[in-house]
Amino acid sequence: MRLRPLDLVDVFVYLVVLGTFIQLFPAVISESFLLALLTAVLLKVVLEGVLWVKTRLLRGIRSPSGALARTIRIAALVLVLPGSKFLVLELVDLVFGDAVRLGGFFAVTALIIALMLARGGVRRLFARDGEADAAAGTDAGNEADPGAGAASGAGPARPSRPRP
Repeated sequence: MRLRPLDLVDVFVYLVVLGTFIQLFPAVISESFLLALLTAVLLKVVLEGVLWVKTRLLRGIRSPSGALARTIRIAALVLVLPGSKFLVLELVDLVFGDAVRLGGFFAVTALIIALMLARGGVRRLFARDGEADAAAGTDAGNEADPGAGAASGAGPARPSRPRP
């Protein structure tokens, strides 16, 4: 697994949402900013794993397999949905102890829903920004690698500053 810039953006989005929950809900507690940041990283890792499992199960349900295999995958998906919330609660308790509390099952469910909605919103915002850059003829995703645009046929990326 490779660390991408979008993963860092996800962690910052998670940190903002977690900080909002810490401010608004007394049951959600983090003793320090650093612990909140580490919690956001832990949430990113756990939720990526859960999303991977859910995606695999959904792909298996949609595949042309037997009725028994499909039923087993549906049952596994039904167990993964609430089980992921308990996994998050237990991992946070195991890693951070009493220094971080995410509330109970319903608070962590609301937190995860808010995290996924915020993540989806930011990713859509970046996708629209990328479409606008593509329409304008720039290659914003490859500024660090000027030759990458040429390989895709989009032409080389423009330098960010004029050269003397």
